[in-house]
Amino acid sequence: MSTVRSILTPAAVARLALGWGAVLALALSGSLLEPPVTGPVLVTALAVIVGVVLVCAFGVVHEAEHLARRLGDPYGSLVLTLSIVVIEVILISAVMLGPGEHATIARDSVMAVSMIILNLVVGLALLVGGRRHGDLAPNRTGTSQYLAMLVVLVALAFGVPAVLGTDGAYTSGQAVPVVLVTVALYAFFLAQQTGAQAGDFREVATGTAPHADTAARAGVRAVVAAHRTEVLLRAGLLVATVLPIVLLSHDMAALLDDGLGRLGAPTALAGVLIAMIVFLPESITSVRAALAGEIQRVSNLCHGALVSTVGLTIPAVLVIGMLTGQTVVLAESPANLLLLGVSLLLSVTTFSAPRVTATHGAAHLAVFAVYAVAVMS
Repeated sequence: MSTVRSILTPAAVARLALGWGAVLALALSGSLLEPPVTGPVLVTALAVIVGVVLVCAFGVVHEAEHLARRLGDPYGSLVLTLSIVVIEVILISAVMLGPGEHATIARDSVMAVSMIILNLVVGLALLVGGRRHGDLAPNRTGTSQYLAMLVVLVALAFGVPAVLGTDGAYTSGQAVPVVLVTVALYAFFLAQQTGAQAGDFREVATGTAPHADTAARAGVRAVVAAHRTEVLLRAGLLVATVLPIVLLSHDMAALLDDGLGRLGAPTALAGVLIAMIVFLPESITSVRAALAGEIQRVSNLCHGALVSTVGLTIPAVLVIGMLTGQTVVLAESPANLLLLGVSLLLSVTTFSAPRVTATHGAAHLAVFAVYAVAVMS
């Protein structure tokens, strides 16, 4: 009982109540928040939602850091990464299965997430971490595996359908092998990351030598066995606190579209803002890890989240498209493909260096600034 009380603190329960209370309030609002909404109501609703998201986000970060200390990396980071990504994939799939046409929802969502993670979050983490600690040494073998996965997955998602598909979409005959290759590659990577090559995803200073991986895996199993109640409770609390963030971000999409439309802002900006809100807990955790000098954890959180996002979202939407007869447009515009290519090239350059610096972070932030200009154009 003492373990339960130490985890389900009054603050944790209050965050849960606040998050789920806000979700329930939005569900019961009915036509009150359906566009067009009066200006004061719109501003108030958005301010309340953002405030609730921030409170829940810090609760998620709290649980994620406890799990990371208990389980170690990459296992601790995977809990946070997969909980957010899986919920996001489920919600995108639910939108596709609902009424209306949603041909580009997966492309637009994953593109926004890619640019935010690769440039904004990584750039900010490297900038603040580099300014505080000077040079930081990532585990280059682990980051290389992430980036190798991303080059292939991003090409299959956004580049190949532009040249092989029809009107930017894979045909059924093309979609089947793409789904199989993507799922097989992602499953193999996940098995390696949590198994034989787990040591490649630990901090260099405290990393486990390759020959000690079996012992490390046994250590994780021993930790879970010895602290099963704590691990399960914290993981459950993390997911229960993440879910309102994702649900609220999708509920506020219509409000953002309405507000940005009145300001004359591009509709694509709403997708970028939603993606930033969904991955806010991961972003905060990454910056805190950088401030603590844990640069490999930054890579595990950021690159790991993007690998999971692309590796899970693209197969899911392609399967739904084939089953429902919907067209799934994945091919990106030349401008976005160029910026995504530059982002991947910059990431490879950054993390292939023996040590990363604040200058690397500034370069990533510059690319995101250009992407923001492209979105606003």
